[in-house]
Amino acid sequence: MPKKPDPVDALLRSGPRRTHLPEPAERARLRGGYGLTQAEVAAALDVTRATVAGWESGRSEPQGATRAAYAKLLEGIAAQLAPAEPDSGPGQEPVRAPAPPPDPPEPTPTAAPPTPEPVTSAPSTPRPAVARKRPAARNGAPRRPASAPTAELPAPDPQFANGPLAVLDGDGNAYCVGGLVLNCPAKDIPALVEWALGDAGIGAPRLDRNGRDSDPLIVLTESAALRLGLPAELEDRRGLRLPDDHKVNKQIAKAKWTLTKRGFGPWARIYRPAREGRRQCVQLAVLPWDALDQRGWPGAATLPPAELAHVLGTYAARVITPCGSTAVSGLELMTALRPPTRPVKDPATGTWASGPVPGSLTRAVDPAPPEAPDEHPVVAALHPRGHWRTPDEVIDEEAHDWIRDPQLLTDAECARKYAVGIDVNTAFLAAANRLPVGLGEPVHVTSPDFDKALPGSWLIDLSGIEMDPRLPSPFTPRGSRPTGPAWYATPTVAYAHELVAGYGLPVTLRPIEAWVRPEHGPYLDPWHKRLADAYRTTMAELGVTTDLDEHAFLAAMEDHKRSDPGSAAVLAAIKSTVKGGIGKLRERPQGAAYRPGERWPALRRPTWRPDIRAAVIATARVNMHRKLLRTAAATQSAPPPAGRLYFDDDALLPIALLSDGVVFLSDSPSPLDLLPRTTDGRPAPGAFRLGVSPGMVKHEGTKPLLWAAQLLDEGLNPARHIKDGVDAVAEGE
Repeated sequence: MPKKPDPVDALLRSGPRRTHLPEPAERARLRGGYGLTQAEVAAALDVTRATVAGWESGRSEPQGATRAAYAKLLEGIAAQLAPAEPDSGPGQEPVRAPAPPPDPPEPTPTAAPPTPEPVTSAPSTPRPAVARKRPAARNGAPRRPASAPTAELPAPDPQFANGPLAVLDGDGNAYCVGGLVLNCPAKDIPALVEWALGDAGIGAPRLDRNGRDSDPLIVLTESAALRLGLPAELEDRRGLRLPDDHKVNKQIAKAKWTLTKRGFGPWARIYRPAREGRRQCVQLAVLPWDALDQRGWPGAATLPPAELAHVLGTYAARVITPCGSTAVSGLELMTALRPPTRPVKDPATGTWASGPVPGSLTRAVDPAPPEAPDEHPVVAALHPRGHWRTPDEVIDEEAHDWIRDPQLLTDAECARKYAVGIDVNTAFLAAANRLPVGLGEPVHVTSPDFDKALPGSWLIDLSGIEMDPRLPSPFTPRGSRPTGPAWYATPTVAYAHELVAGYGLPVTLRPIEAWVRPEHGPYLDPWHKRLADAYRTTMAELGVTTDLDEHAFLAAMEDHKRSDPGSAAVLAAIKSTVKGGIGKLRERPQGAAYRPGERWPALRRPTWRPDIRAAVIATARVNMHRKLLRTAAATQSAPPPAGRLYFDDDALLPIALLSDGVVFLSDSPSPLDLLPRTTDGRPAPGAFRLGVSPGMVKHEGTKPLLWAAQLLDEGLNPARHIKDGVDAVAEGE
């Protein structure tokens, strides 16, 4: 009888079967050194990019035939890169490029901040999604290299390895950032939500340790919407939502998902209650329903899906994952950067509870009576319905809309040939920088001493400050001189004191009463920094950088929006985010069912703060006026006499003002010959200065003098139309 072979010897004789792989950091180094993206490696091995990211971070290992193929790829790369490696001396280790830093650890779940909308969650680890190479461009449409948008993105969070969003077409192709295309098998909305939270691996990590991660965003093209059972357009043009009895709403309810009170509209949020401290929530944007409106996202809705994914992904990386209009995203960004609550441990019991975050807006508060809009319950309790509030009853801090009386044009001005318009870059954003705003409830005081460091609203008479009639008053939106006591935000009153002291005006300023906020701080600082960085980065991408001289800056601005339509759309969205976000701080009631005096949903937000909006707008308005005065002082032959705010006829004074735009008359069509300079050719200190940074100015347009004079005679504002004849406000300038 033959001897039975030893099974151990048999295994040893079969040789090693597990293919050797380099260490995880070396895998990433080899791929990066060869110029490959994770998406390209994933496509070659028929896996997802998330899987490749897991191999390179050491969180997972390939198996079977995939492991062998991966080893073959890395071995081939190493062989081709070997000649480029420097020779090692005797007894020395080979010199290698530093390995990429490891992926950041997943944030520890924290107590969710209180919010009127349900707190929901997403699974902690995505299941594999099927990825494939991007299809060829259709109709010759240009496409970016697959690696184009990945350069500025941080190392992917394992939970969100495929980026913050996906654009879905009618064939089930989900286009993500970085050129990645996933296969989405969903045929209805509930299945799409399940896929987005599970297989897709999309979303974005929180911007603050106490905040929450951004929900996955799925953008539906028209063909995708039809495939999922949605109509090509909404019949309800007023409510902008699907009827409650629509089959899609029934499918959502049957699958035990829930819509927010806004219903299924252009921006729909679908959720389930939080599970194990994690959100289960997906945001949908329906393109055929104008989710990306032309003003906030010019031209974006018509881009091919891959290009649109790049544009939205760039905005998500620089600002925030879109979650509604640019105004909604601007407001959400404030909360994402300054969350209202954080987890706090009770030392007595050892339990965790939700506590306020210092420096944040932690709870909703009612405004002071003069700060509240007419519909607010605070106003309804004081005045009968239909009462017209006077300046001593309501604050009116709005942007300037002023034109000079054409009868006040001097002979020297009428002899000039051109009207030249300039525009302050992101004026409201510049105004938010280091601006102290109230964090808590207002406190009423009578006969107070003014304190410029104390945010609030002040009842004070500024009518005694007499201004050169060729200049607008800085205290009213229309530029007219105040006629008596009125309510103003702190920045306006501080500027009044600055004028009185700086020009020696014979005026005594004494507040009558005030609503002040002792608890205050620079709440908008992180918001300002992130948006300012996003603005400068996008402008640099369009060829307008901070190191350009004035001539090069004007040349670059001539066609910067035409050089890259995608980046131009991102730029427009950033600018719209600034203005819209500030506007949302005083969101008015919406819907035909509202009745004056009732509370509306926006009042439940800690960020419903009309006083902060007033402070930002007031700061932007007085910043503009300050530059007007310094420009006039730098261009006249002699300084103004003490005690008067008048200027000589040779001073450069505006003929029109609209928010952050101003028009001057000039002998030259170029702003280079208009703006004042010192004797050594530098821009005059404190005056307008050409440049790309927030607060600096750009050329808005030039028109003939007769064009501007005709508009003034008709009572129209040249600053509104000087940009190629288009409405500057409608264009978002």
